[in-house]
Amino acid sequence: MHEMSIALAVVDQVEEAARSHGATGVRTVRLRIGELAGVVPDALAFSFGLACTGTVVEGAELVTETVPGRARCASCDDEWAVGMPPRLICPVCDRATAELVSGRELRIAAVEWHDDPADPRVREPISQEG
Repeated sequence: MHEMSIALAVVDQVEEAARSHGATGVRTVRLRIGELAGVVPDALAFSFGLACTGTVVEGAELVTETVPGRARCASCDDEWAVGMPPRLICPVCDRATAELVSGRELRIAAVEWHDDPADPRVREPISQEG
C-alpha cells in the first residue's frame, strides 16, 4: 500500500516545517491529489492517522482536494477533462496526441498549526511537494 509511504512523507515534511516555526501542534493538513495519481483517499486517510502517531502532527485533520485530470491536444490545442478511465484521444480532432496538464498532482497545499492553543497560524504552501 503506497498510501502509507505517501502519508509518512507528508507527515515528515509537515512536522519539519511546523517544528522549524515553533509550532506545538498541527490542526489541518490540506493535500491536492490528482484523480490520476493512483491514490485511494480512504487508504491515505487511514495511513495518515497512523503516520501521525507520536508526532507534532498527531490529531491533525487531513483534508484532500481532488484535482480533475485534464489533457490538451498537441494538434488542435483543445483541452478537456479526461475522466476515469482517462480518455486521451482528442474529442475535437480524434488524435492521440494528448498531453496531461493536470490530474497527477500530489502536493501539500496548506498546513494550519498553532504555537499555543490561543494562536492559530496558517501556512500556504509548504515549499516541498509530497
